[in-house]
Amino acid sequence: MLPLLLVTLLPLVAAPPLLHAQATVATPPSRGELLYATHCIACHSASVHWRDRKLATDWASLLAQVGRWEKNTGLGWSSEEILDVTGYLNSAIYRFPDTAPQQKG
Repeated sequence: MLPLLLVTLLPLVAAPPLLHAQATVATPPSRGELLYATHCIACHSASVHWRDRKLATDWASLLAQVGRWEKNTGLGWSSEEILDVTGYLNSAIYRFPDTAPQQKG
């Protein structure tokens, strides 16, 4: 009887407590966020996006500014990467109505 009791209770004693454990799953950064953090954040801290004379006033002008700076710095991003960075900035900071073309697939 005792061996059966040990076999039954041992998994409960040996297992880590799951009743109070909370799983925290970190959302991986988007490609736009990674590109911005790698290539832009050194010069463009968050304060540049909130200044009074900001050049981005809607989705189209934000897209134009990201494209402008991509060309000025010679990054060689694809149009999808420019859209990704624009989308990241819009969701993280600007919150303009998103008029980006919907990507297929």
